[in-house]
Amino acid sequence: MMKFIFMLLFMIPLSFLNMYFWLFQILYFILFVIFFFSFSYSYYFSMISYIFGCDYLSFFMILLSVWICLLMLMSSEKIYYSNNYFCYFNLVILFLLFFLILTFCSMNMFVFYLFFEMSLIPTLFLILGWGYQPERIQAGMYMFMYTLFGSLPMMVSLFYIYKKFNSLDLYFFYDINLFYLYICTIVVFLVKMPMYIVHLWLPKAHVEAPVSGSMILAGIMLKLGGYGLLRFMKIFLSIGMKINFIIISISLVGGFYISLICLRQMDMKSLIAYSSVSHMSLVLAGLMTMSVWGFYGSFLMMIAHGLCSSGLFCLSNISYERMSSRSLFLNKGLINLMPSMSLWWFLLCSSNMGAPFSLNLFGEIMLINSIISWSWLTFIFLCLISFFGAAYSLYLYSHSQHGMFYQGMYSFSLGSIREYLLLFLHWVPLNLLFMSGGIFMY
Repeated sequence: MMKFIFMLLFMIPLSFLNMYFWLFQILYFILFVIFFFSFSYSYYFSMISYIFGCDYLSFFMILLSVWICLLMLMSSEKIYYSNNYFCYFNLVILFLLFFLILTFCSMNMFVFYLFFEMSLIPTLFLILGWGYQPERIQAGMYMFMYTLFGSLPMMVSLFYIYKKFNSLDLYFFYDINLFYLYICTIVVFLVKMPMYIVHLWLPKAHVEAPVSGSMILAGIMLKLGGYGLLRFMKIFLSIGMKINFIIISISLVGGFYISLICLRQMDMKSLIAYSSVSHMSLVLAGLMTMSVWGFYGSFLMMIAHGLCSSGLFCLSNISYERMSSRSLFLNKGLINLMPSMSLWWFLLCSSNMGAPFSLNLFGEIMLINSIISWSWLTFIFLCLISFFGAAYSLYLYSHSQHGMFYQGMYSFSLGSIREYLLLFLHWVPLNLLFMSGGIFMY
């Protein structure tokens, strides 16, 4: 593991050399390939040090992080050619990946909390430094304050755990039956996912962030909440069984409301951001059932959503770069202007609604199974969430691709090879992993 950390550290001086835009993408790809083939594929933790280790869950989340960072760089060619502080942009992505890898490898609660919070800082710099409108300052503050106030109770609970048990090793604890401790510990993950009610920071952050910021937010940052719950839920088994019905109820009702809100959105980025909240509410409900199927399904759904949502943000950015607007009033009839890109719109929108053969379908089937086995009354809301999920995905596709195109435009270029490659690298793992879904069942 140390060789990957040192590789990232030695990439820091290279980030100050402007001519190495493509070299960085190659280095990220090499890092991905080496890490993929170096893992021992053991069910147990591969110990790196006393406080760091890597198991199946960490392994796939790190792979997703490296992959999304590679695609972030590929999508940000405009920053490079406009010379918009590209060196610092590169540096921010490097530090973000560094913090994410250390977060996913942490076996100590306090170290996990530390890097979990530190990953927020580069994301904040991405939004404030390379966002589009002046409102990005407000969006950054929203994100910062929500996460900060959510994380303070967790810090207090960690101090209490250390005082009581004299240890913060994540695998030292099995079943702590304390209500207030449970609430204080998981509230930060609920804000990060985000759960309905504490989701207001996410659409704002997505709309104001650059395409790379939206990709990392949708691809990885939301998954930090799910990853934290997967790690911490086994510590609070008994108390979780008693009160998780409240969180499941809020998630399912909230997921339905958010799906309805998606159908009223005219900003493409805002629609995709709200669809993320709807998907993550399903993940949260599945996780809170405390069943094996729920855990596997939520993990699958997180991987699938990370790739699919990131790809949709890339597509909205491709339209934005040409039309200078994300409004569905102006982005109409794109099938007449970019017929090849229309195929990618269809493929990613169909994956977003959980059509075969995407990993989303696999995850949704497992989540629906686990939630219905918890209570058959949830069937109504699950049907509504699935139906409206298909409705807003079709709404996004049909409104953007069909109809009369905007007469006021003065130039429009077809997609470049880089953009098609970028979308291909989102879609292929999303659909190929469906055929090897068994690897997630360990």
